[in-house]
Amino acid sequence: MTTFDDREKGFESKYALDQEQEFKAIARRNKLLGLWAAEKMGLNDERAQEYGRAIVKADFEQPGEEDVYRKIAQDLEGAGLTVSEGEIRRKMDELSSVAREQIRNDE
Repeated sequence: MTTFDDREKGFESKYALDQEQEFKAIARRNKLLGLWAAEKMGLNDERAQEYGRAIVKADFEQPGEEDVYRKIAQDLEGAGLTVSEGEIRRKMDELSSVAREQIRNDE
């Protein structure tokens, strides 16, 4: 194998690892977001964990994060809470950073 082939394989491996970590970070972000919403709705620990898992699953409905946003917004509204779109999206951004850091640190 040439040095070029070795470098190409190295880049491919790095790309695959980056993609895997991003997938894990998004799933972690969604769970954290679910736990945040569950706390706002006053769910107990067990129900909050179930809700966090439901938010992770909701992300598989369609590409992107709109399905997650929509579920959180509808559930908060259904619980009688008024939470702005901006607040939810800011929390999503904040928790994205937290989740990426946790994945990098393998927590």
